[in-house]
Amino acid sequence: MNKKYFILSILSGLMLGLSWPTYGFIFIIFISFVPLLILEENLRNKSTFKIFYYSFISFFLWNSITSYWLLKSTVFGGIFAIVLYSLLMSLLILFFSIISKKLNTKLGLIFFVSSWIVFEKFNLNWEFSWPSLLLGNSFSDSHKLIQWYEYTGIFGGTLWVLLVNIIFFKTYKSYKINKRFKIKSISQGLISIAIPIIISLFIYKNYEETKNNMNVSIIQPNIDPYNEKYGRSNLEILDEFFKIIDNNNINNSLIIAPETYFSESPGYKLDLFFQTPFYQKLDSFLNNRNSQIVSGIQFYKIYNSQNTKTLTSNFIRNNTWVDIYNSSFINSKKQQVYHKSKLVVGVENLPYKTILEPILGNLLLDFGGTVMSRATQTNRTVFESENKNYIAPIICYELMYGEFVSEYIKNGAEVLAILTNEGWWGDSQGHKQLLSYSKLRSIEFRRSIIRSANTGVSAIIDQRGNITKSIAYNEKGIIRDNVKLSNKITFYAKYGDYIYRISLFFFIIISLFYFAKKK
Repeated sequence: MNKKYFILSILSGLMLGLSWPTYGFIFIIFISFVPLLILEENLRNKSTFKIFYYSFISFFLWNSITSYWLLKSTVFGGIFAIVLYSLLMSLLILFFSIISKKLNTKLGLIFFVSSWIVFEKFNLNWEFSWPSLLLGNSFSDSHKLIQWYEYTGIFGGTLWVLLVNIIFFKTYKSYKINKRFKIKSISQGLISIAIPIIISLFIYKNYEETKNNMNVSIIQPNIDPYNEKYGRSNLEILDEFFKIIDNNNINNSLIIAPETYFSESPGYKLDLFFQTPFYQKLDSFLNNRNSQIVSGIQFYKIYNSQNTKTLTSNFIRNNTWVDIYNSSFINSKKQQVYHKSKLVVGVENLPYKTILEPILGNLLLDFGGTVMSRATQTNRTVFESENKNYIAPIICYELMYGEFVSEYIKNGAEVLAILTNEGWWGDSQGHKQLLSYSKLRSIEFRRSIIRSANTGVSAIIDQRGNITKSIAYNEKGIIRDNVKLSNKITFYAKYGDYIYRISLFFFIIISLFYFAKKK
C-alpha cells in the first residue's frame, strides 16, 4: 500500500463524512473530492485496480461515518448498504478514469459529473435504494444557502458540489505546474461558492408565505418500538389518544399522528376498515370536537387463488396469500387511504422479490413480529379535509425522494404531513438526518411541513425550511399551531429532475464517443 495514495483516500473520505449533516461543517464538501481526483490522475496510467481500491477506502469511510446508525436496527442491512454503495461509487471513479485515459481529462471530468448525477437518480429508483448520500442532501442543515432548490431540486446541489471540486482540483494542478497558487484560480473557486449563496440569501429574505393557514395538533407518543409499540391493541391506543385530546382540550384542529400509530398486527381488513367499531368510535369522538386525524395504520388484504393474488402478496398457506400495507388514513365523509410506496429495503420489502424469493426464501425482518413484505400503490393520494384543505400523507422514508413528493404537489397538496417512526435507530444521527432532509422538501415545493414522529423529532417546518416548533427526541408531547398553506407550483415541482435528464444526455454521448473512438 502506497502511503501517499492511502492518505489521499483517507483524506477524501474524512472530508466527505465530516461535511455531512447534522454534525458536519458544510464548506468542507467543496474540496472533499479533490484528493480523490489527484489520486486518480496519478494512477491513471499505472493501475486501474489501485484506483478502484483507494476509491473504495474513501467511500467506505464516508458511508460508514454518515450511515453507521443503520446498524442499530439491522446489522446485516447496515453493512450491506455501506459496502454496496462504497463499491458502486468506486466504480464511478474507475469509469471516469477509463474515459479520461482514452479520451481526455476535460471530457473525463464532464463524464464524472454527469455519471455521478445519473448514478444518484438510479439510486432513487432501483429496489436497493438508499438515498441518504445524495450530494445535494449535504446542505439540509444549511437551508438558507440553498433556497434556489425550488428551481433545481437537490441535483442542483450535487452539480454545485462537483463543479466547485473540479475548479479547486484545477487550481491544485495549476499550483503543481507553476509552484504557486494563482489568485485568479483561487478566486474562481470562491466566487463559484459565493454567488449561489448570495442568490439564496436574497431569495430567503424576500420570500413571503401565503396568508391562508390551518390549525394543526401534532402528537409525539414516544413509544419504544422494540418493547412497547406492538404489545398493545389498537383500542388501548385509542383510549390513550382520547385522553391526550381531552387533556389538551383540542378542538377544531387537524390532528397528525405518526406512522403505524395504530399498529396492532395484522391490522384491519382494508375494504372493511371504515365499518369497524374502532373507526366508528374514533370518528364519532373527533366529530364531536370538530376535528380530524391523519394517522398511520396497518391494513391487510387476503387473496384465495393464484389468479387473484398480486406480485407483492405473501404466501400464508394453501391457496391463501395476503398483502400487508403500511398506510395512513383520514377520518372524513370520503373513505380516504394512502399506502406507503417507498419501502425500506430488507425491512419492508425484499428487493426484486420475484427473482430473489425463490432463491433465498423469505428473509425479511419486520419489527411487527412477522416476515412479510409490504404492498404499495402507484399514485400519490392527497387527503381532502372537511375544510377543503389538501394534505399530502408522506410516510417516513418517502420524504427522501424529491420528484416522488412532487407528485403530491401536482395532485393538489397544500401542506406536507410526514408520518414517521424513528425509534429504531436510537438517539443517533438517524432521526436527526431525516428531520434535516425534510427541510429540503419544504424549499423545493414551498410547502409547510407538519411532522409527527412516534419518537424522533416531531416538528413544524415553514416554507423556507425553518423549524418553527419541535419536540425533542425521547419526549412525549403535542405541538399546536397554525401552519401556512400554499397552492404554488414551483419550477422544480413542474419540471422535476431535469438536471438528471441533461446529465443523462452527456453521459450517453460521451459513452458512445468512447466506444466509437479507436484506441
